[in-house]
Amino acid sequence: MIVYDTANKLAKELKESEEFINYKAAKQAINSNTELKKKIDEFEKARYEEQLTSMQTGKPNEEQFKKIQEMYADLMKNEEATKFFEAELKFNIILGDVNKIIGDAVKDVLL
Repeated sequence: MIVYDTANKLAKELKESEEFINYKAAKQAINSNTELKKKIDEFEKARYEEQLTSMQTGKPNEEQFKKIQEMYADLMKNEEATKFFEAELKFNIILGDVNKIIGDAVKDVLL
């Protein structure tokens, strides 16, 4: 079926995109720096937990939110972390855009 061929072509093009390549390189750089990786993992965990709390309670935990902002500000002082977050954001924007395009194309049968 041609849909699968197109999906495989899209996957290949995503992997060859500048955004994917930059994200992969930034992630590898982070993974080779155990101290920085640990800090980013702690930040991601805190951010995830705060999001869960916000969804469950319907309001953000101000204390936790402030802690996350401080963690992020500290991480952004590190050039590797900054590159990682920027690359991650750019790649996630592409994925979001692709998902939106596909979702818009089939939304009339999903609703």
